[in-house]
Amino acid sequence: MRTRGLGLRLRRLGAGLFAILPVAAAISGCGEPNTYVPPPPPEVTVARPDERAVTETMDFTGNLQAVRSAELVARVPGFLEKVLFQDGQDVKENELLFVIEQAPYRAAVAGADAGLQKAEAELAQAKITTARLQQASRTGAVSRQQLDEALAREQVAQGQVLAMQAALDQARIDLGYTEIRAPFPGRIGRRLVDPGNFVGAAGTPTTLATLDQLKPIYAFFNIDERSVLRVRQLQRERGGPSYRERPVPVAVGLQNEQGHPHSGQIDFVASGIDPNTGTLQVRAILANTDGSLLPGAFVRIRIPISERPDTLLVPQLALGTNQAGRYVLVVNDESVVEQRTVRTGAREGDLQVVEGGLSADDWVVVNGIQRARPGARVTPVRQDQTAAAPAASASD
Repeated sequence: MRTRGLGLRLRRLGAGLFAILPVAAAISGCGEPNTYVPPPPPEVTVARPDERAVTETMDFTGNLQAVRSAELVARVPGFLEKVLFQDGQDVKENELLFVIEQAPYRAAVAGADAGLQKAEAELAQAKITTARLQQASRTGAVSRQQLDEALAREQVAQGQVLAMQAALDQARIDLGYTEIRAPFPGRIGRRLVDPGNFVGAAGTPTTLATLDQLKPIYAFFNIDERSVLRVRQLQRERGGPSYRERPVPVAVGLQNEQGHPHSGQIDFVASGIDPNTGTLQVRAILANTDGSLLPGAFVRIRIPISERPDTLLVPQLALGTNQAGRYVLVVNDESVVEQRTVRTGAREGDLQVVEGGLSADDWVVVNGIQRARPGARVTPVRQDQTAAAPAASASD
């Protein structure tokens, strides 16, 4: 009974399947056959090169040096009594910094002054004696020899006065040397001798400290011979005056600074090229009003050399590099991507100067570069260059 019932159910299920198959076949026969539909061309942002005047510059490295630097030396021997500054502080011109034991030098001044007074008294007595003998010689009361001897004594007394005056002047100078003052405003280093030490021994000058003037400050750098020739040629072509007739600006930046925030001007150029290095030494002076520039620091230096009108610039992100050099991707009139090898110049902030290989009418891919392949078609979205990249900073 169970076998007969199972067979009956199977026959009913088979009949139902055969009834469904024609309907499914009819439905499938009514649709279109499946075909591949390619995706639309990728969308990229394009912009024309930015065209404007650009100041051509040259970049160098240099180092800073103090405008004036002096070693403060003990010029007279004695024990150091006082140090009147804190190590590393800024000092004013003529500010008292060190005091050497003064008592012996005050005594020397007093002794020289006393010797001068004695010599002046002896000279006065000699003049009186000479005058009396001259009066007596007119009546024949004294001999000519006696008068000559009186005149000689007067001249000796005169010389003694001059010698004692010189001794007094020297004693006063030595007393003045016991006070060491700042010869110019600047920043003083640490003291090299502590109070209580004997300084200024004969033949062995003692350096007490070093003083540097930092406001303003010098920046020295060297220009290679090829750059020197180029600058001089440009100067001849435009007929510009020398750096002494018209200041040549410079921009300076420290290693940890963005761009070149410190400004100054060239104030010295060497008279010739050093044959050992093939470079020309140049010096710039910077105000350094905030004191952030310190002697010995390495700096980046930028100087303008010419003005270039109608220069093309593209964003840094639009440039690529391969074995042939730098290139950009350009979309032509048929919306096909082309790869253009370009010759680049100086960097202007986030933009790069393009000196060749590109025209002002080209549409450069500035966004979506990863979706643009040379020879492939794209959907370009045009954009102004000012919106494509930030403007260059004047200090960069």
